[in-house]
Amino acid sequence: MNRRAFLQNTSMAGIGALIVPSSLFSFSSNTKKVRIGMIAVGLRGQVHLDELLKRDDVEVIAMADPDDRMIKRAQKIVDKHNKKQPIVYDKGDYDYQNLLKRNDIDAVIISSPWEWHERQGTEAMRAGKIVGMEVCGAMMLEECWNYVNVYEETKVPLMMLENVCYRRDIMAVFNMVKKGKFGELIHGTGGYQHDLRNVLFNDGVQPYGGGVEFGEKGFSEAKWRTDHYVNRNGELYPTHGVGPLAAMFNVNRGNRITHLTSMASKARGLHQYIVENGGQDHPNAKVNFKQGDIVTTTLKCENGETMVLTHDTSLQRPYNLGFKVQGTDGIWQEISSGGLDKGFIYFEKEMDHSHQWANSKDYLEQYDHPLWKKNEAKAVGAGHGGMDYFMINAFVESIKRNIEFPFDIYDLATWYAVTPLSEKSIAAHGQVQEMPDFTRGKYVNRKTVFGSNSEY
Repeated sequence: MNRRAFLQNTSMAGIGALIVPSSLFSFSSNTKKVRIGMIAVGLRGQVHLDELLKRDDVEVIAMADPDDRMIKRAQKIVDKHNKKQPIVYDKGDYDYQNLLKRNDIDAVIISSPWEWHERQGTEAMRAGKIVGMEVCGAMMLEECWNYVNVYEETKVPLMMLENVCYRRDIMAVFNMVKKGKFGELIHGTGGYQHDLRNVLFNDGVQPYGGGVEFGEKGFSEAKWRTDHYVNRNGELYPTHGVGPLAAMFNVNRGNRITHLTSMASKARGLHQYIVENGGQDHPNAKVNFKQGDIVTTTLKCENGETMVLTHDTSLQRPYNLGFKVQGTDGIWQEISSGGLDKGFIYFEKEMDHSHQWANSKDYLEQYDHPLWKKNEAKAVGAGHGGMDYFMINAFVESIKRNIEFPFDIYDLATWYAVTPLSEKSIAAHGQVQEMPDFTRGKYVNRKTVFGSNSEY
């Protein structure tokens, strides 16, 4: 579905009447199991499904997806875990609305294409279903306000499912920040630096992606994600970078992002990939990609910190999210994603003014977050090096314990808003864009929740 068609369809009336839960999560299952519906079971949704099915305190009741191939893949995952097959809703793009009408579902996890997030998320809240929302950026700034307004009307909670916040080294650095090891924070960098060319062009034949097809001829994300690179130019995927930094810088919890500016390079990488793998005469070699190969976004916080995000997914490169955290007393810099020993660290006073980097391993092991220390064994085999276990665990346990989500609707609105604001800034040659205060002033007294519930 193209963007224009999607916007036309979203003008349709929402489903159901407004439902206001009587408690924080309106969780009332007599079985003590969180009953979940899956909206979209593509490759990302299947990772969530696999993680949920490992648990004894979760029952997956239903799943909705118009793609029969993905439904069948999801059903095989259910069989692997010897669990009861969920009810399937696969009768077109809007059959998920019938899933939302069920009265035996407490929560939904939404892993659909980006264009659908706002519609499905707000409809789920209006249907009284707790929401776990996958990452991306908003299509339009107005969507971010829609999330907030519907939440404030319904009080149905939503958790932002940003798994990088749970990466082991990130949580160790977060722990160091909260213990004052870096002194006063000044600056941070992060982003999405990941060669996605075999994702954006995937014919579904090669085992790890292949070919130069996208759109109707594409497989999985190539069906829809590549269209964003054709039609948009901005920080399309901000949450991997801004999420962990926002947690460290207390964004929406005593601090907030006030404005940003973005710039984009020229676009060459995707065209070159098509020519080299499909030939100069392939029809897709004539496509003009609007998305710049490298997008750089600078954000300013009310308390004076700056953050720089880099979106770099269209060129050859090793995977690296480019994190750096710098304060008055120390600096940590990622050199390769994946482990406690994959970074450099420097504390001037402790290192006798040597001006020499040290491997981060000893420090990050010393400050390993209590969640990881306690649950390392449970995270073995989980997606993205264990991050997905901790994220799904936080979602389920927060519902069961009736406690706040670590990242909520205000975090989602702020992080998602980076995308449309960056698009506007790039179109205006780097013009500064104001970030709305989606909390409407509540950020001043809101307390940090992430990382504080080490008991689960």
